[in-house]
Amino acid sequence: MTYCLGIINKFGIVMAGDSRTNAGVDHISAYKKLFDLSLPGERVIVICASGSLSVTQGVLTRLNRDIQNQADKNLHTLPTMYDIAAYVGSKSREIQELDRPWLEKDNISFRCNFLLGGQIVGEDPQLYLIYPQGNFIQATKETPFLQIGETKYGKPIIDRTVTYDTPLEDAAKCALLSIDSTMKSNISVGPPINLIMYKTDSFELRNSLELRLGAPYIAKIRNLWESYVRRAFEAMPDIEWENEDVSAEPGENIYLD
Repeated sequence: MTYCLGIINKFGIVMAGDSRTNAGVDHISAYKKLFDLSLPGERVIVICASGSLSVTQGVLTRLNRDIQNQADKNLHTLPTMYDIAAYVGSKSREIQELDRPWLEKDNISFRCNFLLGGQIVGEDPQLYLIYPQGNFIQATKETPFLQIGETKYGKPIIDRTVTYDTPLEDAAKCALLSIDSTMKSNISVGPPINLIMYKTDSFELRNSLELRLGAPYIAKIRNLWESYVRRAFEAMPDIEWENEDVSAEPGENIYLD
């Protein structure tokens, strides 16, 4: 399993992902899930992947091969981010259809999802979630984040914190806290954590990092977050119980409307 997320707002894009893969409790490995396929100065393209590792690696290999072979249609030639999302979806379908008969024979899942974020000169930054079927949705001002993988543990903090007007640095911190909250509750998500922060109209990635196991910053924000959450909980007012003094003689029934 894995967890990746993307956040988009008027200041730019944040994308992050863990690196854990899990084929059973005795077979846990680390593979990078966030990939920079940009053409600096012209377009920024970042892709996160979750699901079948063999399928997602096959898709990324074909995307890179088309760039290297200067195919007519590739990540660096397509005119819009929408066209790139459709292109990534088509590559995903190709690999799934190629492997499907053999994987289905052994009841092995071949499903995968992708997050695609970036900006092409002449367009605004955009963020897409590409489904296993190859179709996709786009993040909006009303819903400025998308997730793939093990999403449920890291969603509440984003729901309560992030808006389209959130400063980009704060969005990046929220992304890390979202992943850390997921790691706290699910062992199938783990470091290294990869994070990028892209500022609108810069057309290059100037902020990226990898946080490995034991990284001091992750330990620091985890301890602070847990401390602040505990203090906030302790400051909550007591429950105002509505007790009624209702009594009855033995054998009588009490009916409460």
